[in-house]
Amino acid sequence: MHIPTDDRFAAARALLLMVEEMIEGATLVDRESRIVWISEGQLALIGGPRLSDVVGQEIERVIPHSRMREVVETGHPHPLDIIQYGDRSLLVTRLPLKDEKGEVIGCIAFALKNSIPHLRPIAERVQHLQTRLARIEQALSTTRTSRYNVEHILGASPAMRQVSRLLRRAAEVKSPVLLLGETGTGKEMVAHAIHAASNRVNRPFVAINVAAVPENLLEAEFFGVAPGAFTGAGRQPRPGKFQIAHEGTLFLDEIGDMPLPLQAKLLRTLQDGEVEPVGSNQLARVDVRIIAATSRALADMVRAGTFRQDLYYRLNVLPIRLPPLRERAGDIELLARRFSEQTAAAFGMALRPLTTAALARLGDHDWPGNVRELANVIEQVYARTDGTRIEAEHVDEALPSASPGPLQPEPAPGSDLASAVAGLERSLIADALVQAGGNKREAARRLGVSRSNLYAKMQRYGLDL
Repeated sequence: MHIPTDDRFAAARALLLMVEEMIEGATLVDRESRIVWISEGQLALIGGPRLSDVVGQEIERVIPHSRMREVVETGHPHPLDIIQYGDRSLLVTRLPLKDEKGEVIGCIAFALKNSIPHLRPIAERVQHLQTRLARIEQALSTTRTSRYNVEHILGASPAMRQVSRLLRRAAEVKSPVLLLGETGTGKEMVAHAIHAASNRVNRPFVAINVAAVPENLLEAEFFGVAPGAFTGAGRQPRPGKFQIAHEGTLFLDEIGDMPLPLQAKLLRTLQDGEVEPVGSNQLARVDVRIIAATSRALADMVRAGTFRQDLYYRLNVLPIRLPPLRERAGDIELLARRFSEQTAAAFGMALRPLTTAALARLGDHDWPGNVRELANVIEQVYARTDGTRIEAEHVDEALPSASPGPLQPEPAPGSDLASAVAGLERSLIADALVQAGGNKREAARRLGVSRSNLYAKMQRYGLDL
């Protein structure tokens, strides 16, 4: 792989070496955002790899949440940013490197040490704010806040870099966002991250899974209930999700499962910014940013008449497609290592590195359950196997078997039609659950029913919930 030897890179490196005592770490990348050089201090910050092992790699594969590519692509510097390395917060500057014609040829980034006298007040202020934030987060741990931020969205593949770019753009605007993608691709995590990066971060993040709420309760869940609206209703008003999410973000998961009558009322709320609780004639103003998600093809549903066209256009302002894991070349290794770290910490066990053979096994799998399935496989490895490393045979033991399920018995001669239909329905549901790896949402999608309907049928036929 060709690594630039341009005098400008050499000069930048020499300058950084001259001020090495003043900086915590430094990095140089070329116009392709590939690493040209990393200082010893920076190597220590990222776990101590050898310089020869990282030179020539794309920056995101070494520092997953680096924004140096953004500087290279836009030519705009980041004079001062704060980046987290474990429990340490560092002040980072990123500057574009340009040639005589003013064209960007790379980027230089360096982290200033907190001991520099003129930066000490800033560092102390940052530390003070972080301490206050930690107290506030602890106090609000039981409230509706986002659990994930941009740093949780891992991926160095071109598809995920596009997702990260759109995610940051979505955080800057107020328009509705429509997250599209197969089940398990991380749509809810992205919704949390958009909220956390927006100016609504200190307001509620409220999520509702449309497919998980019985159809007759959806309107009350969305818009609330007035006192005495129906038999059994309380004497106090019960706010709906729109009222709870006022000035914050409302995440509508599986929006494609919403019944048509409720779609009309949702559209009116989005247009007018008002809700009318069940059993009330009073309108309440709401200011809510909508993020919707679906694993279904809404455009096809619009053509079939099962989803309102006007609501589709209202929601489809900033669509973000989350690619399936099989389209994210190179990301499996990043994700598997992260899930291994998280699982080891959660189980209180020593970290088990993945061998090259184990990574090859993971790369050969087609991942129908996407990122969620990969996380499940890594957790199974820790739960079911022993060893100091994750070997290929451990992965094989955790991956789902490709063998077909047991054949369902033929209906007995003389069975009535209702029994035969029930037997067939039970068989189809069981097969869908096996194919979906036990994921109820995916099974419901395969069967073309809502998840609440699937739960009811599973209970009726005695299938494991």
